[in-house]
Amino acid sequence: MEAMADLKIRVLVAKPGLDGHDRGAKVIARALRDAGMEVIYTGLRQTPEMIVNAALQEDVHVIGLSILSGAHNAIVPRVMELLKQNKMDDVLVVVGGIIPNQDIENLKKAGVAAIFQPGTAMDDIVQFIRANVKPRGVPTAS
Repeated sequence: MEAMADLKIRVLVAKPGLDGHDRGAKVIARALRDAGMEVIYTGLRQTPEMIVNAALQEDVHVIGLSILSGAHNAIVPRVMELLKQNKMDDVLVVVGGIIPNQDIENLKKAGVAAIFQPGTAMDDIVQFIRANVKPRGVPTAS
């Protein structure tokens, strides 16, 4: 994993669904940028298709979904399915926001690497991404 230390980690921060609150997403985006990552922020009201298309165009390593609207059980599996269809299995997906504890297991089964609930320390998020991002050019076992 030496190569990942030299590589700028590219993170797409997205606000899917009809949620109109983006302060948390902007705080996360700034914290990741301050940690030396390249951050692409998509803005509000993104569809799963828009998010995956942006991730594809920007060649990101990580997608961070910020969801406060309660629509995570519909949106997240759709994003994961679109990533699979586009052979983007190496993209790390993390979710932040208001996610009830009873929904966490299903989101992880869908392929989400981590769920960060309110109050998670920024350093914990940065460390998790650095520790789990996948290097490019390494064939994934399928």
